Amino acid sequence: MRHARRNLQRLARLAAVGGLVCGGLMVSNAMASEPSGPHALAGEPSGPSSADPMADLVSRLGTSRTAGSWTGADGRQVVAVTDEEAAAEVRQAGARAEVVRYSMRRLRSAAEELGEAPRVPGTAWAVDYASNKVVVHADSTVSAADWSRMSDVAGRIGGSVHMERTAGAFTTKVNGAVPIFSRDGRCSAGFNVTDGRDTFILTAGHCGPVGTTWFGDRRAEQRIGTTIGSTFPGSDFSLVRYENGETLSPGGSNIVDIGGGRGVQINGAADPVVGQRVFRSGSTSGFRDGKVTALNATVNYPEGTVTGLIETTVCAEPGDSGGPLISEGLAIGVTSGGNGDCATGGVTFFQPATKALEALGVKLVAAGAPPAGGTEGTGGQTAAPADPSSAAGAVPPGSAGPPGSSGANGSRATPGIPVNFQTLGPGLGVIVVSLLGLLASHWIRSAKDRQNYWSYYSQSWG
Repeated sequence: MRHARRNLQRLARLAAVGGLVCGGLMVSNAMASEPSGPHALAGEPSGPSSADPMADLVSRLGTSRTAGSWTGADGRQVVAVTDEEAAAEVRQAGARAEVVRYSMRRLRSAAEELGEAPRVPGTAWAVDYASNKVVVHADSTVSAADWSRMSDVAGRIGGSVHMERTAGAFTTKVNGAVPIFSRDGRCSAGFNVTDGRDTFILTAGHCGPVGTTWFGDRRAEQRIGTTIGSTFPGSDFSLVRYENGETLSPGGSNIVDIGGGRGVQINGAADPVVGQRVFRSGSTSGFRDGKVTALNATVNYPEGTVTGLIETTVCAEPGDSGGPLISEGLAIGVTSGGNGDCATGGVTFFQPATKALEALGVKLVAAGAPPAGGTEGTGGQTAAPADPSSAAGAVPPGSAGPPGSSGANGSRATPGIPVNFQTLGPGLGVIVVSLLGLLASHWIRSAKDRQNYWSYYSQSWG
């Protein structure tokens, strides 16, 4: 009997240890399957398929049967479809399907009709995949008459358009991460790029026209370079050629300043997906985070209309314009404009980096590699490559963002890998049960030992 009890205890301990091993493997697999966002080669823009695992399926189904895809709150990919057959294909591919009323073709047609209407400064629109509508924002500068006129246009298009008022005003956020100054104002350095011969700053087009001279200080004593190419409105990007090959980053590599003498290493460029977590750095409001809410947005700034923008919940303020938008060590865009501020929140738009790189015929300076004619950087920033698995790229070990930096809701913007506890739950449950089993087995054995000890010495004590 005693022998059988010992064997039972051994089996219980072995089962608990096996459970721990099994649970650890389940957690590891769950972490490995977490969505890691877009990927791209260093210095090269990526296509949509590299940013979105469902892009090939959505492309095959076509714009008449799909209506966009996004990353859900649980980390799973969601694809909007217009029929059950398409929904079945999406589920078979491992994503969640949502059957909607309007196809992408219908939504794009609605957006085109809005663009053909008389321009109303202070308005912006984009396809909201989750609501399956084109959402039109009208800021506080839009008059009642203009609001009525836009509402009439939306009414003629039909139920695929939703009108809503928004606080503040849509403006270009002039001024950024590493500030650069012109005679007329201040803007921000975005990313270091090269055409194979010269080195440039990629920044916002509204920062200044061709011929604008830029300096590293307000006194205009430290000359940085000159704008040689600029597109605004329409798009919002420009190219500033460095003087004498000097760059603002150590060794000519792409380091995004996040404050406190720390930086994020940029290793490539990619297009975002709706629902993706992104980070922005700016000299006014620091390091902030938020999510991508829409793509291909149109904004009617007072200076003109800009199309093809990324719509996000990341806050921004005057002084952040041209600054970099990043995710997982990849260049996503440069700050264009928006409304609100980092106290109340708002909507901020970004020029996609990949489209700007393609239009300008340049690519990102490769991480750690000095550009053509590059010399030691002038920024004086301590920025070393670190953990490339962090959500915002290579943040130096132990750093949690600069002091005072925060997200759109005032929370500290700390880059990290998003964790889906729904996928981790089973593995964690097995580990917990196994640990409890080990503890119970140990307690029972200890209790038995104490009983034997007491029994033996009670006899010897008489």
